[in-house]
Amino acid sequence: MKKVLIIGAGGVGAVVAHKCAQVPEVFGGIMLASRTKAKCDAIAAQLPRPIETAGVDADNVTELLSLMRSFKPAVVINVALPYQDLHIMDACLETGVDYLDTANYEPPDEARFAYKWQWAYHERFKEKGLTALLGSGFDPGVTNVFCAYAQKHHFDEMHQLDIIDCNAGDHGQPFATNFNPEINIREITARGRYWEHGEWVETDPLSWSMIRDFPDGIGKKKCFLLYHEELESLVLHLKGLKRARFWMTFSDVYLQHLKALENVGMTRIDPVEFNGQKIVPVQFLKTLLPDPASLGPLTKGKTCIGCLMRGVKDGKERRCYIYNVCDHEDCYREVKSQAISYTTGVPAMIGAKLMLTGLWKTPGVWNMEQYDPDPFMQALNRHGLPWTETFS
Repeated sequence: MKKVLIIGAGGVGAVVAHKCAQVPEVFGGIMLASRTKAKCDAIAAQLPRPIETAGVDADNVTELLSLMRSFKPAVVINVALPYQDLHIMDACLETGVDYLDTANYEPPDEARFAYKWQWAYHERFKEKGLTALLGSGFDPGVTNVFCAYAQKHHFDEMHQLDIIDCNAGDHGQPFATNFNPEINIREITARGRYWEHGEWVETDPLSWSMIRDFPDGIGKKKCFLLYHEELESLVLHLKGLKRARFWMTFSDVYLQHLKALENVGMTRIDPVEFNGQKIVPVQFLKTLLPDPASLGPLTKGKTCIGCLMRGVKDGKERRCYIYNVCDHEDCYREVKSQAISYTTGVPAMIGAKLMLTGLWKTPGVWNMEQYDPDPFMQALNRHGLPWTETFS
């Protein structure tokens, strides 16, 4: 039994803590740390077994080093802000601790998905004999594993990939985001981007859409093309890929609010002068919006996230759809969280579990699809995210 340090006490961090606590045979000791220790203490009070809590500034490598040397974790699960990934990776290298995150590094002053900053750590982690697992959430994360599983079992070549993320939940709020508002808004207002015939094609934000009929009673929803980080690694590792796209659903009400906020400059990520000090509008907006962690008891409905893949097997064309449906109310009953945090937090625990048990343990920096998908797929069924596959 080994120790795990979870950094970040938002909605996802709470789920990770709950799910790690459910697997004492792997996670012998758990610490939850965040800038606000009171948030960690509130989560700890919900758990069926005692865990340790601490306050730490994830932007401060010295603080991280002190905490990690004191607690001595075998792995760090980073569910803090994407801006803090490199600081935490630096601390892991210095203290000899394996690393896992759920979202790639983003520079604070640019809404840009890119793995280059973290991929640059590969040789340093390899030399230290340490493993860094990138993007062990749902998308990225489970979607990467779905692709790897399909490539291993169902395709000789995968030619087309559409990752489709549908949240059909309703929290009853006029405008709220289901995960960190700042990160969510940066992601949605950025230019779209997809892979086709060996190159990246850009689109205006939210300018491409399609209607898709989702399973399990969810029905028809409008999906919009976005750029998402898992595409960057998947186009390198899927054999024969000719086109890869990412889609996400949004309600008309959400988009109307977002457009109004964008029109008046509230989604800007650059500092502006206000009463003699610099503020970033989207960070100020974040303080006004509901905390995503507060939406758990309010949200009803389901999510459906999956990969629609087309390719060739034994010389014949094949279409495969692998997906998970998750119920918001079921998640709240289990871990006091809505499904968006649940679908990210469960895979983070599973990735750490596979690292600690040695099934996914190779020195260097790796994306999810580079490991054997089978044990992860089995763990999804065991730990609350069962998946379905259909063929045509």
